[in-house]
Amino acid sequence: MSRSRSDGDPLRPADHADAVADAGEITQPALGFVGWLRWGWRQLTSMRTALVLLLLLAIAAVPGSLVPQRGADPNGVTQYFIDNPDLAPILDGFSMFDVYASPWFSAIYLLLFISLIGCVIPRTKHHYKALRARPPRTPARLSRLDAHRATSVEITGETDAATAASGAVELAAFQLRKAGYRVERYDTGAALSVSAERGYLRETGNLVFHAALVGVLLAVGLGGGFTYTGQTVIIEGRTFVNTLLDYTSFNPGRFVDEEALEPYSLTLDEFSVTYQPVGEQGAGQAGDFVAHLTTQHAGEAPGAGEVRVNHPLEMAGDRIYLMGNGYAPTMTIRDADGDVVFSESVPFLPQDTNMTSLGVVKVPDGLAEQLGLVGFFYPTQVPLQSGAFTSAYPALVNPVLSLNVFSGDLGINDGVPRSVYTLDTADMTRLTGGETDVPSIELAPGETADLPDGLGTITFENDAPEGAEGYEGSVKRYVSLSIHRDAAATWVLVFALLAFAGLLAGLFVPRRRLWVKVRPEGQSLHIEYAGLARGEDPTLDAAVAQLAQRHGDALGAPSTRA
Repeated sequence: MSRSRSDGDPLRPADHADAVADAGEITQPALGFVGWLRWGWRQLTSMRTALVLLLLLAIAAVPGSLVPQRGADPNGVTQYFIDNPDLAPILDGFSMFDVYASPWFSAIYLLLFISLIGCVIPRTKHHYKALRARPPRTPARLSRLDAHRATSVEITGETDAATAASGAVELAAFQLRKAGYRVERYDTGAALSVSAERGYLRETGNLVFHAALVGVLLAVGLGGGFTYTGQTVIIEGRTFVNTLLDYTSFNPGRFVDEEALEPYSLTLDEFSVTYQPVGEQGAGQAGDFVAHLTTQHAGEAPGAGEVRVNHPLEMAGDRIYLMGNGYAPTMTIRDADGDVVFSESVPFLPQDTNMTSLGVVKVPDGLAEQLGLVGFFYPTQVPLQSGAFTSAYPALVNPVLSLNVFSGDLGINDGVPRSVYTLDTADMTRLTGGETDVPSIELAPGETADLPDGLGTITFENDAPEGAEGYEGSVKRYVSLSIHRDAAATWVLVFALLAFAGLLAGLFVPRRRLWVKVRPEGQSLHIEYAGLARGEDPTLDAAVAQLAQRHGDALGAPSTRA
């Protein structure tokens, strides 16, 4: 039967939990404000928290790949609002179209940054002290270690036991030092020993890995302030100048000077594309397409450049990517007196793989009323059973432009930004197509048609050069380019390579300690070899066996016992 504290049990201390019954309930000291701060800091800077935040950062980046981002695809965001008028405002309220600049993504980013720094600095200090410390003393009983070997070596000649033992230890120290171990000799009475350790590169690799992650965060965070992304559309024969006015959209970092962009120009000489011929497998698929450009940096002679998909053009530190292409029919609109009020090549947006394209023409001035035209361009027009048209092939085999005309208020004078690719017909009157009983305007290259209500005429210009066969070149092409400057790309690559190297070192460099103890026994030496791993090291036993074999061979023909 157990005895209570009142029985004078010497094995039960006076402050044992059983004794609290006499003193009341257990109370814990209050942490206080500073204590709670210290506790919060320790939680934030733990490795577990850093891993959780890293996982959260990866999850938080997922929406950026599911919905278009204003920084990379502003036109896609506009289209998303058109296609999802109820859902888009809700997503916008959660910054889903600006994921990487959102407050919640930035909060995770900053917490991860602080957590990694809090992890790295104390571990670096501890690792520095460990590097300067001596290897630990040799354990008294090496036989207790799993990786253990023992052998006896006969002393030959006139060498005394103490000298032979010292020579054996020095030989072991030399071999271990040559193998890359830090070595320290410890002698205790008659037993002489050497302690060796290596594998600090493992912890160094872990620290390099985490420090490199901090470097990546810094490079992305600070470098993003000097980064910009812009989109532009260039029609064949036209020139883009790297100024803010020539961008259709521009998303600069906070440190970018929009008035001091690198001065250069790009002229689209030709957009060439080849399609699989009709009748062959994959007919209509693009085999290759390339934008041929004339490039010119300020103060330098013009040069030639090409932009292909996944093969960007380098220009003055910017990377120029080919994002899309399409047709840009040239239309000329004249009033009733024959005066030109509009003459432009208008980019039409492809709607399918056969380049059925949708476009909008806006004529704000020059006519009795503002005019808007919405139409489709068919590179190879064919009728459907429903009576509508579509394109059967993406090349110019039977190009037709179909337009519906609207008159009224274009909505461009109220100060609200309007997309050039959409037409708001809420305050406009439909003049052709639909229920008007007036057929839509259909034009082939070179043809002219009358506008309704005697407003004037419209001509689908034929842009083909002289001597061109068929409709080749009759309609201009355009390219959509994304121009990107990433000031942090080089640093991100450097830190990523450092992180990879540190990870390899942390995974594959073993951390281990080895000991060799020599004790004279008459005319022989009793030698023990042992090892201890810091972490998993499946090769430890083999390393101890190899040390015993190499050391024994150097001493000469030992008789070994386990």
